[in-house]
Amino acid sequence: MSYQHQYADGTRIHFPLGKVVCIGRNYAEHAKELNNPVPSEPLLFIKPGSCVVPAEGGFSVPADRGSVHYETEIAVLLGKPLSTRPTEEEVVDAISGFAPALDLTLRDVQSRLKEKGLPWELAKAFDGACVLAPFVPASTFADFTDIPVRLTLNGTVRQDGNSAMMLNPIVPMIQYMAAQFSLQAGDVILTGTPAGVGPLAAGDELVIELPGAVRAETRVLAP
Repeated sequence: MSYQHQYADGTRIHFPLGKVVCIGRNYAEHAKELNNPVPSEPLLFIKPGSCVVPAEGGFSVPADRGSVHYETEIAVLLGKPLSTRPTEEEVVDAISGFAPALDLTLRDVQSRLKEKGLPWELAKAFDGACVLAPFVPASTFADFTDIPVRLTLNGTVRQDGNSAMMLNPIVPMIQYMAAQFSLQAGDVILTGTPAGVGPLAAGDELVIELPGAVRAETRVLAP
């Protein structure tokens, strides 16, 4: 895919988009709201790069596969490869930027898959399932354990979290991921969603932001 990552100042990064590596249930309150147990180790899954769409101009959701839920997350862009067991310093050096993102989920489909003990790809990897706002440089944040993230839906704040609330903080999380499989420049890490997830409908107006750093307005397009 020839997608190019964009920074909030309009500059673009010229490596192609790779995979999107996600962590589930990384906020205890989100696990609780869906009646899920808190995992004893990081729960990873992958979205293909083909599912990524920009927030700008709005996005579409499937109209015939049941409820589609928003999950607002801090997205991490890697600018250098990581593999085996990178040190904390190597992970920090590899992080190129941060952005707010939406991990969209076919919730009815996911529930059926979970009941059968099956993988989540059908619920998580459909076209348009990852909505990305422009990135800001990693240097925007002095402390990766204190990054706020917020979703406002139709004028009401629905999700308001902070990386300080994560069960697996960003740098150790990426260390764990890289120990399982190689990460490449252009890969995006989705770091989990705080409580407050819910369904989307055509015409919904959304603001996703890392408050004080980057803000993106978007909407759900009509089918």
